[in-house]
Amino acid sequence: MLEQQQLAERISILTEFIQTNPSARELKRALAVKLALQSTPYAKITTLLGMHKSCITKWKQKFETAGLDGIKLGYQGSKSYLTLSQRAEVITWLQTKEYINIDELFTYLSERYDVTYQSKQSYYELLSAANISWKKSQKVNPRFNSELVKKKREEIVDFLSQHSSEIKTGQLVVFFVDECHLMGGDVCGYVWGQTNTRIEIPIKNIKDRQTYFGALDYQTQEFIVQEYPCGNSSNTIKFIENLQAQRPGQKIALIWDGAGYHKSDEVKEFLASVNDNHKPEQWPITCIIFAPNAPAQNPVEDVWLQAKNFLRKFWPLCKTFSAVKWLFKFETNHQKFDFPKLHQYAPCS
Repeated sequence: MLEQQQLAERISILTEFIQTNPSARELKRALAVKLALQSTPYAKITTLLGMHKSCITKWKQKFETAGLDGIKLGYQGSKSYLTLSQRAEVITWLQTKEYINIDELFTYLSERYDVTYQSKQSYYELLSAANISWKKSQKVNPRFNSELVKKKREEIVDFLSQHSSEIKTGQLVVFFVDECHLMGGDVCGYVWGQTNTRIEIPIKNIKDRQTYFGALDYQTQEFIVQEYPCGNSSNTIKFIENLQAQRPGQKIALIWDGAGYHKSDEVKEFLASVNDNHKPEQWPITCIIFAPNAPAQNPVEDVWLQAKNFLRKFWPLCKTFSAVKWLFKFETNHQKFDFPKLHQYAPCS
């Protein structure tokens, strides 16, 4: 069983090498060795490739002792190489690693097995055999607390359950709120184009910036957007007043993150003046704050992402930052969005 597995691994290595479009001589050697390992008669290989039987044996032996280096052009041989059992040990060691760099593998092979390959491809083949690929790292906030996120979600669901009748009749409007700082460079992304042609977008200043406040209506799924010079307490109050104007005579619940200007003294004084002389259950404006360090809780994040992807898709129209802003608001303002993230707060979820 082990021998079959090792044979399959060697054939896989040769297949991957052949697909890299090597030189004609290297390709011929690799094909000959692969066919030999697949038990193809030497006479047939000779007919197909025009290679003498002794050469087939020669390259097969070189591959078994030195891997791909043994069949590559200019290879002079090496006194040190990994045996099949050592290669299996290295792959097992690699599979215990959550992540690794090529230098660490280089040092490990050199110190433990006295093996140093001439070509980096040999190291890449070991990494590939261990199912380790080159990938982009992802940022994560070390302060993220899954228990707090779960607790806050339950709190929001409980609030929505208790006020479900008011929400359905329109007496209470629940908004998920967030801010987006759109920049000129946000229109750049991956596009399809000719391989030998640069895709250039005429952006005078990638640091051109526009702040948007957005609110997603939980019941109607309508999105309301308003632009402001920046995100601060004064503009936060203006946006809340804009939402009140959009929903006259209705109570409003705002679910947002803990940004400093959401909790500033100026905003607190404004809310106190609006809610004055009302019992908590009758407050015109109620605020609920998401768990900290977890922006993915807010479905508005998905709206911003979709809008930016829209800009990248229609980048030829983004001749000026004014056009970028117009398209951004066109894609979002008073549009309806139904993301799975919004349904996680449904009382029955």
